[in-house]
Amino acid sequence: MSMETETPARGRRLIVLLPLLVFLGLAGLFLSQLLSGRDISEVPSALIGLPAPQTNLPPLEGSNLPGLDSSQFAGRVTLVNVFASWCAPCREEHPVLLALSQDKRFVMAALNYKDRPENARRFLGDLGNPFQAIGVDEAGRTAIDWGVYGVPETFVIGKDGKIAYKHVGPLTPETAQSLLLPRIDKALAAPN
Repeated sequence: MSMETETPARGRRLIVLLPLLVFLGLAGLFLSQLLSGRDISEVPSALIGLPAPQTNLPPLEGSNLPGLDSSQFAGRVTLVNVFASWCAPCREEHPVLLALSQDKRFVMAALNYKDRPENARRFLGDLGNPFQAIGVDEAGRTAIDWGVYGVPETFVIGKDGKIAYKHVGPLTPETAQSLLLPRIDKALAAPN
């Protein structure tokens, strides 16, 4: 067999093996992430420790509540929940928000994301309103400033007006107890 016929055959074998090598490389990467023990559901936020974005959203029409104004955060711990009536996980987490609203140590505010006012009012009318302020972000521009990936998301704002914690996804009784409330307690204990 000559060298000329051996080289193209070797090249064909490498081309056949290439998808297998790529698959094995990706499988190894995914396995290393899985075994790392890191919580892959936790999405880091570049805004943690920074002042909450300057926000002055109009109130939800007909709610008889003020809009979302970041100047109101100073001196008190505030929970800001991003929700929409069209969001199924928002319905799932709503009982948790209602339970949290019974705790008067902090203020609960909302950013109503890309929603119709009548739908948001109906949502809160049907399920209950845990919020003391609701700002309407019809275009979704303010949510971008907050680094929102999607709804629902919940932020803990410290008495200093800085973002202390961000939870992506619906709150469950377990995540509220194990993740959110400890962050709220820490924010409450911090000096102004």
